[in-house]
Amino acid sequence: MRDIWEQTLNWQPSIQEQNQFQHLYELIIEANRQLNLTRITNPEDFWEKHLWDSLRGIKFLISASKINGQVEEKKQRQDKEKIKIIDLGTGAGFPGIPVAIAVGNCTLNLVDSTKKKINFIDSVLPKLNLDNVKATTCRVEEIGRDSQHREAYDIALIRAVASASTCAEYTLPLLKQGGLAVVYRGGWTEKENVGMINAVEKLGGKIESIEQFNTPLSNGDRHCLYLRKVASTPEKFPRNVGVPARNPL
Repeated sequence: MRDIWEQTLNWQPSIQEQNQFQHLYELIIEANRQLNLTRITNPEDFWEKHLWDSLRGIKFLISASKINGQVEEKKQRQDKEKIKIIDLGTGAGFPGIPVAIAVGNCTLNLVDSTKKKINFIDSVLPKLNLDNVKATTCRVEEIGRDSQHREAYDIALIRAVASASTCAEYTLPLLKQGGLAVVYRGGWTEKENVGMINAVEKLGGKIESIEQFNTPLSNGDRHCLYLRKVASTPEKFPRNVGVPARNPL
């Protein structure tokens, strides 16, 4: 898949990163027998729908790392102030774990409300040598109201969790002013876009861009919404547990 990485993301994983991806796959397949972590178990599907899809959303973070001088480039990034990233509804660790492997200068907090999934992540992080990652069992509405986390992150990732406006309500309260939410979606319509603009404005954000692309093997339709935090989010957001999903903005 090295050529496809380069063609689609302007990036290629190092040998170490390839080994980490392979090890992650093996650990998930082994644990999946008991935990039902994912239905995506075929190697090519796993590469496309978990690894590639996770990194396509943060292409802007990794594409600067070229094949030539990649090690030096990565070291320079590691020497800079680390980017604080939170992954909401991470499940088996996507997109957070691939992002942690590919982006050297970051710390990640992987959040999920299901304790058994967080226990799995806690068990694999040392095996993957990911000391820049921690996992947290919590509802996203609750962590968004926690003073230790609210307005504390540079980037918030959310993938396949809820409606787009609900995802905005989950992510924007956690971002510093100027921070960026990356909302991973499948299809996207103009009607959804109009509703999203309204919701994001209420939350102190704006839609910076919407990228449409296709997956490289199965040609599936994908979108990433990039929401910029431009003002403080009103204290009433996120609303109480369950409300954002039942009654999207």
